Amino acid sequence: MSVGETDSGSSWFQRFLLPGFALKAVIIGGGYATGRELAEYFVPSGPWGGLAAMLLATLIWSVVAALTFALARQLGAYDYRAFFKGLLGPAWVAFEAAYLIFVVLILAVFGAAAGAIGAATFGWPELAGVILLAVSIVAVTAWGTGVVEQMFKYVSFLLYGVYGLFLVLALASFGGLIGQGFANAPPPSGNWMAGGLTYASYNIVGAVVILPVLRHLTSQRDALVAGLIAGPLSMLPAILFFVAMMAFYPAIGAETLPSDFLLRQMTVPGFHVLFQVMIFAALLESGAGAVHAINERISGAVESRGRPALTPGARAVIGAVILAGCMFVAGRIGLVDLIASGYRFLAWLFLAVFVLPLLTVGVWRLLRPSPVPEMETL
Repeated sequence: MSVGETDSGSSWFQRFLLPGFALKAVIIGGGYATGRELAEYFVPSGPWGGLAAMLLATLIWSVVAALTFALARQLGAYDYRAFFKGLLGPAWVAFEAAYLIFVVLILAVFGAAAGAIGAATFGWPELAGVILLAVSIVAVTAWGTGVVEQMFKYVSFLLYGVYGLFLVLALASFGGLIGQGFANAPPPSGNWMAGGLTYASYNIVGAVVILPVLRHLTSQRDALVAGLIAGPLSMLPAILFFVAMMAFYPAIGAETLPSDFLLRQMTVPGFHVLFQVMIFAALLESGAGAVHAINERISGAVESRGRPALTPGARAVIGAVILAGCMFVAGRIGLVDLIASGYRFLAWLFLAVFVLPLLTVGVWRLLRPSPVPEMETL
């Protein structure tokens, strides 16, 4: 399917659920899947404050995703370069610069997480986990949007299933402690809103990263519904994880890998391995989503000049170059510092170059007559 072409034979899943699964894929990453991001942005606010912050982030994701999807369809823009040319005009390069910083940071986080998981679960050298993740991302992204969409679909089923089982085992193992954590906690107070806003702001760029999967939308109604669903689909596993973490509040906030800590308390060795495999799959889909967005941006620019789309070999080379530069930053900085410092900077950056323009210029453009004819479905 060429850049800018939409798919009129789309299934219900492709129109309404795939965008949410794809957004979750980009967001879940190294910090969400291991629990480190939850410890950084939600645990300090306590059980009820943390849940309130998560619900705020969910609402922001849904609204911004719905507007982004609708504007992308109106503009016929299915890669971030085309989208920001339509939204920002000549200033679109500001987003490109911000996105490159984002990719360097998140792939470094994914590399750090993969190395930590391999070492904690299998006793591997940290470099082994980093290399395995990099090779897997290159292998998936080399074959383009179709393969990436299939990965989003099947990994999502794995993720929701494992997180659901995780909560069941947590309730069976230390459910009384979870209940005590919530019963003894004060109502939301402090900086819970700041935590929710920060977390939502740097992650919502995922709504632009996943633009290639929006070709299945057949109407503006599809776009709005898919966007509104995307927020809850993206946050649901995190809420299940956070509830389990509250059994050991506040000490769990200091754990580098909260997931590994909780799994040790469950004493179910087989599930421990399954959960860490699931986290690796989450890192794979997040990293693949970020790299695929760059491949699609480059392919779109190439095709706009009348040249053939990128070949699998070209996509693999681009992915390998990106990963070689990004993921090994992790060894220099470390997972906790990357999440604590870098993500807050990204939150302000994306508020300035994406969210604020979308809520002003983007909404104004949406209220104007659409240049793209509607293809409504019954």
